Amino acid sequence: MSSKLDPMDLYDVRSELSEDEVMVKDTVGRYVDDKVIPLMQEAFEQHEFPRHLIGEVAELGLLGSSIEGYDCAGLNSVSYGLICQELERGDSGLRSFVSVQSSLVMFPIHAYGSEEQKQRWLPAMARGEAIGCFGLTEPHGGSDPSNMKTHAKRDGDDWILNGAKMWITNATIADAAVVWAKTDEGVKGFIVEKDMPGFDTQEIENKFSLRASVTGALFFDNVRIPEANVLPGVSSLKGPLSCLTQARYGITWGVIGAAQACLQEVLGYTQDRILFQKPLANTQTIQIRMAEMSRKITAAQLLSLRLGRIKDGGNLSPTQVSMAKWNNCRAALDIARDARDILGGAGISAEYAPIRHMLNLESVITYEGTETVHQLVVGKELTGANAF
Repeated sequence: MSSKLDPMDLYDVRSELSEDEVMVKDTVGRYVDDKVIPLMQEAFEQHEFPRHLIGEVAELGLLGSSIEGYDCAGLNSVSYGLICQELERGDSGLRSFVSVQSSLVMFPIHAYGSEEQKQRWLPAMARGEAIGCFGLTEPHGGSDPSNMKTHAKRDGDDWILNGAKMWITNATIADAAVVWAKTDEGVKGFIVEKDMPGFDTQEIENKFSLRASVTGALFFDNVRIPEANVLPGVSSLKGPLSCLTQARYGITWGVIGAAQACLQEVLGYTQDRILFQKPLANTQTIQIRMAEMSRKITAAQLLSLRLGRIKDGGNLSPTQVSMAKWNNCRAALDIARDARDILGGAGISAEYAPIRHMLNLESVITYEGTETVHQLVVGKELTGANAF
């Protein structure tokens, strides 16, 4: 007779992981259980990012974990995905911080930066001593990055940067922003340091999503950028779009963690909640709804695991990432909404995790490519026709 299956892993994805990958998952999972989950309700309610966690996640080697050298852990892509899954089981805000630091700031510096830029920023960012943010989205731009208005012009040996970026994670706490701007030589990446004259940030208040995360705007008013702060390895939209592919990959794993947290909550609640003389979990309706959650989680796990193996094999296509981001974000959001509903009146209380995950996932399904954008990426792959 087979042993009882893990409710969070019905297809035993764990058995497909290497010893190192299991160790990463379990280590981060214990950290999230012990240090993250207990404080996230209050952080969400207070609209405050728990900054003391930065040093802790850095000490665990979670910042820039896929980079070789420069004080980074050099883990494979599946390990990075598992890190995202466990962190987002705690809260999307913490996973977003790690995603931005790792995939949107450290990755482009490593991929397109000079050796001097790598030596200056990557070790400090891996240790959590320097925080970064990623400036691509603009107030009017949204899903069309080619509609970029932020621009830079050469002035002697320097560049003069003007424009604005919006919805930027880590904006007001960052020591450096990797900012993408149009130039006469193509789209270039600039490392804008926080004390540069003309560079200003503003936090976005009154959010009802990602409240345990810092979100803001970046403003550039004739900011003088030395040539040493320009990423030399790319001069096109390929630069920022390749960063988004890295981050989107992590999101496909991260939302699985949020969905698992919601299913775990309703499993416990429905076993304890007695209605009409029996536990809620003993009713057909509730079992069918939880089975549907499990089906979606299992499909998402298998998609992301396969995606990670493809990525580690060096054959990743952005379309494959779009498929997984679309599928997994939609599945996680549907699970969070249904979990909130199963909890009834208790479901609107922050004492229970689903409402927090549900509100966070409303942002996660939108940022780094809306659901519609990813559907159209897949559609273009199938038909060869660009419908954007």
